Amino acid sequence: MRSTLKPFYGVLKTMDGCIRFALLTGVTKFGKVSVFSDLNNLNDISMDEPYAGICGITEEEIRGQLMEDVQNLAASQGTTIEVAMRELKTRYDGYHFAENTVGIYNPFSLLNTFAKRKFDDYWFETGTPTYLVELLKRTKYNLYDMAHTETDASVLNSIDAASYNPIPVIYQSGYLTIKAYDPEFGVYTLGFPNREVEEGFVKYLLPYYTSVNTVDTAFEIQRFVREVRQGDVDAFLERLQSFFADTPYELARDLELHYQNVLFIVFRLVGLYTQVEYHTNRGRIDLVLKTDRYIYVMEFKLDGTADEALRQIEEKGYAEPFAHDGRQVIKVGVNFSSSVKNIERWVVAG
Repeated sequence: MRSTLKPFYGVLKTMDGCIRFALLTGVTKFGKVSVFSDLNNLNDISMDEPYAGICGITEEEIRGQLMEDVQNLAASQGTTIEVAMRELKTRYDGYHFAENTVGIYNPFSLLNTFAKRKFDDYWFETGTPTYLVELLKRTKYNLYDMAHTETDASVLNSIDAASYNPIPVIYQSGYLTIKAYDPEFGVYTLGFPNREVEEGFVKYLLPYYTSVNTVDTAFEIQRFVREVRQGDVDAFLERLQSFFADTPYELARDLELHYQNVLFIVFRLVGLYTQVEYHTNRGRIDLVLKTDRYIYVMEFKLDGTADEALRQIEEKGYAEPFAHDGRQVIKVGVNFSSSVKNIERWVVAG
């Protein structure tokens, strides 16, 4: 495909005297050294600050030119303009194509919301990221790292189908965006741009990493969240156990990564409805899950024991910051066994 495209674009350079303005766009980027080596006078504006808002809508533009649509949306939803604006921002804002620039709203989702006067996941329904999921699995990528990625401009601007770094194509496809920038080292921090993208992408991942089928994904997460809110520890851990059922035999060598990825997906989705703090380290994961009535302090171990996990919560004082919170604190130690390829046992203490 690259060999075919090179002479196609090369013709443009030979005719540049006849071209006053040309704009090339695409989902992913191929370096000038490959497809565009015959068109080496391109000006790449992908990460240039003056053009950061060219493909989206800013909050200033919404409040200026689209305020009537916001009013109609708020009226249809039975809420105020400011509440509607906050919901729009949470769901559709957050794209940054250069450092220290104003956030950009997804125009497709925003305009569909105004047209239908209801909030929904419009952009994610336009396509399915099957290639990205297969790339993540093929490269044995730790999903926790994806949501906490630090990288530089050379990586963000690169694209190589044989690469074992899936971050450039995920960033260029719009599933990750720039969240922060360190000018001293030229390092970008990436993250999900908004709730629509995060929820849609992580929900899409669940059937690829667990035994949950695509149809039941939303229902399983709904049940999981309900059990967490009700304080039914055994029920939600049994449901979590079912997510690990039928773990493929070929994953035995990468079991720890698989176990971390499933926990990341589940608790990232649960985090959309509750407050979650999640940390991972070799052989263990600690997690704090907060609802209106309960605070769960959880420790997951691999090939240890549930009692060791619970003892670590006590010895490290993980629950101490919540002693005067007012909500019931539930401490849970969980052991994941590589021999059964699932959660082997858990213990609970009040």
